[in-house]
Amino acid sequence: MDFSEDIFLKKLAPTSPFPFLISIEKAEGVYLFSPDGKKYLDMISGIGVSNIGHRHPRVVKAIKDQVDKHMHVMVYGEYIQSPSNLLAAKLTGFLPPSLNCCYFVNSGTEANEAALKLAKRVTGRTEIVSCRKSYHGSTHGSLSVSGNEVKKRAFRPLLPDVRFIDFNKISDVHLITQRTACVIMETIQGDAGVRVPDIEYLQAVRKRCTEVGALLILDEIQCGMGRTGKLFAFEHFGIVPDVLTIAKAFGGGLPIGAFVSSYENMQQFTHNPMLGHITTFGGNPVCCASALATLHVIEEEKLLTTVEAKGKLIESLLQHPKIKEVRRFGLMFAFDFDSEERVNRIVQYAKEHGVICYWFLSHPYSFRIAPPLTISEEEIREACGVILAAIENA
Repeated sequence: MDFSEDIFLKKLAPTSPFPFLISIEKAEGVYLFSPDGKKYLDMISGIGVSNIGHRHPRVVKAIKDQVDKHMHVMVYGEYIQSPSNLLAAKLTGFLPPSLNCCYFVNSGTEANEAALKLAKRVTGRTEIVSCRKSYHGSTHGSLSVSGNEVKKRAFRPLLPDVRFIDFNKISDVHLITQRTACVIMETIQGDAGVRVPDIEYLQAVRKRCTEVGALLILDEIQCGMGRTGKLFAFEHFGIVPDVLTIAKAFGGGLPIGAFVSSYENMQQFTHNPMLGHITTFGGNPVCCASALATLHVIEEEKLLTTVEAKGKLIESLLQHPKIKEVRRFGLMFAFDFDSEERVNRIVQYAKEHGVICYWFLSHPYSFRIAPPLTISEEEIREACGVILAAIENA
């Protein structure tokens, strides 16, 4: 094994001048372990990925069993493979009847890219409506519909014909028109600092999209897979999207995303041209086996039933006068402070004392908490004790 900082800093492409820079040798449940034996309680689930904890035994078994059979054998959409068949049947079984056809991809940003293409193909229109402060990914199309100009300006020109509206501002809904191919929005804005819309707002957006013939794409890459206490966050709001995009926690720790729509919509990728969207590794059998096991764990261990109680416990424990505001939905938290510097000191103190929390890229004066849904009450109390000390010492 090699945990050389020199290799990490000079041979692996950097994403910032200040990486988190802890070495991880092993992960289990809600904990990460460094080579020297130090234990870290992961209160961010690897940024929304490890919703059922790290290396869940059922997921590990599913991966090993599939590796013993076959790994990649063909590009997406050509061979019949049991893992992708079983996953598609299981996933659509949890969804409304109109969301009955899956396309498995490699990541969340690819799911969003493909969803945008699908909307243009289905409607024959070009305008895309997105929300300010949104985050949909880092590839060109996803970046084009993300609402953070600081992250975008160095990479312009981006996708044309994108219009932005304010999230949760019902008076902006009329800007969705018969020119609009789709509206893409996070059901709950994540990177903006856990922004939860009103039910009336999302229902108005859904109604307007139906009226003008635009598709509604809901990005649940971060807020899906049980994070809010339901498998998908849109279930809280009494609406159904035309396209649902998921990733992150979907794979139980392996890279897989999906966009889900109606069979009729998905037919648009089969002609004029054929291969309207294509991916080599989409539907990878090992990743599909892992995702299928993840869905079984969430369902059979009844993880959704404890999300709200655990969220309320964390909220009750993390009370401090330095906290300016708390926003929470299920086990998805943002804690606001008076400065980015204070947030950084809190995150660093917690890290030094064995608890991983993190900031938001687009909302740096907040820090995030999104622990595995499997976290116990004892582990919650342990983590919150350290975070409170971090706040006090910041």
